[in-house]
Amino acid sequence: MPSPSPLPLVAIIGRSNVGKSTLFNSLTRSGRALVDDTPGVTRDRHYGRVRYDDHSFLLVDTGGLVGGDDELGELVRRQAQAAVAEAEVVLLVMDGKVGPQPGDEEVVDYLRKTGKPLLVVVNKMDHPGRLEQLAEFYRFGLSPLYPVSATHKLGLRELLEALCNLLPPSVENAPPAPGLKVAVLGRPNVGKSSFINRVLGEERLIVSPRPGTTRDAIDTPLTWQGQTYLLIDTAGIRRRSHMDPGLEKYMVLKAIRALERADVALLLLEAREGVTMQDLRLAGLIDEKGKSCVIALNKWDLLPQEAHTHKNVLAAAAAQLNFMSHVPVIPLSVLTGYNLNRVFSLLNEVHAQSARRLGTAELNQLFQEIVRRVPPPLYHGRQVKFYFVTQADIHPPTFVAFVNHPQAVPDSYRRHLIKQLRLELHLPYAPIKLFLKKRRRQKGI
Repeated sequence: MPSPSPLPLVAIIGRSNVGKSTLFNSLTRSGRALVDDTPGVTRDRHYGRVRYDDHSFLLVDTGGLVGGDDELGELVRRQAQAAVAEAEVVLLVMDGKVGPQPGDEEVVDYLRKTGKPLLVVVNKMDHPGRLEQLAEFYRFGLSPLYPVSATHKLGLRELLEALCNLLPPSVENAPPAPGLKVAVLGRPNVGKSSFINRVLGEERLIVSPRPGTTRDAIDTPLTWQGQTYLLIDTAGIRRRSHMDPGLEKYMVLKAIRALERADVALLLLEAREGVTMQDLRLAGLIDEKGKSCVIALNKWDLLPQEAHTHKNVLAAAAAQLNFMSHVPVIPLSVLTGYNLNRVFSLLNEVHAQSARRLGTAELNQLFQEIVRRVPPPLYHGRQVKFYFVTQADIHPPTFVAFVNHPQAVPDSYRRHLIKQLRLELHLPYAPIKLFLKKRRRQKGI
């Protein structure tokens, strides 16, 4: 199934304490708007996938912009430049309670010069008397203004409708690109660009030992052994403590957007270093998104040649990634070409397994046998009954089981069911999802 084009990005800009995060939270949960929050960029959730009417977009809350020559320094300026450069539309949030502040005009002038569509949102307009202050914001020469109360969710529908009018057509209508889309992910300097250059046979991407060379998600078409692919090289993700608070935050965001539109993920690790916290962070994101994945330990040629060393490195990586035990972990040397063919064969295999769809009768017969062999634990002395199971989706294979007491099914038993489904269906690499839904007792299992 082809994956969609990248979602358009909407950036929320504004000085500190004007209510940007409150507006973010309210917009992503208002009325008909739905959000799929994804942790990753910061400890808090600062971005979400939003659908409103026929439009889908990614909403991003940025750090506070403050006015004045001292405060609008180089660090904040880089953050604003990175956010605005990435965005299709900018929401500039101002404080309707305190009115325009020194430095606001400088920010407006900068944003206006970028040529990006700009909506001025006057927040905290939750008192009738403050509407009289709205006229003060016309001094910036931007209209219409959008008075809102993010806290009380007032004026959000009008803002969302104006915003959607500025966005490109819905991604669902965009023509899909040919080939299997592979997001190549990993920390800086693990060999992502080198991998793509190696399989292309040319220096298509800049390769440098300096971490962070790739600052965008670069799409590279490839034909490998007669099959077409689209390789998406992404910026490396660093430790949070090593991130530039502006530019690198958006490098991370581009990696996340690349993963969102990919069919499969190739996660490159450094064989000598083993699995780091950054690697676990990326792996967790892939798992959360339900993406098929291959994990490759690159720079295998730099390890000592002893067989027991190789065995121990692979075992240690598998142990640390035990929450993704279904994902194949293989050694790789981009420099020598070792295991390049195996990478692509596995990418094809994990994608094919994730596309598997089963007939309802076959699925229920299999599920009945799994539950019969190992029944769920009792709930207050009563039997937990599984009445019916159906497959709701593919990529990943997603199943819904109807149960009399879904809250009584422990996570350990749910994991057991998933493991058995994977085994019995011969889908060792599939990221299977299983949801439990309450249903009254019916005939069945």
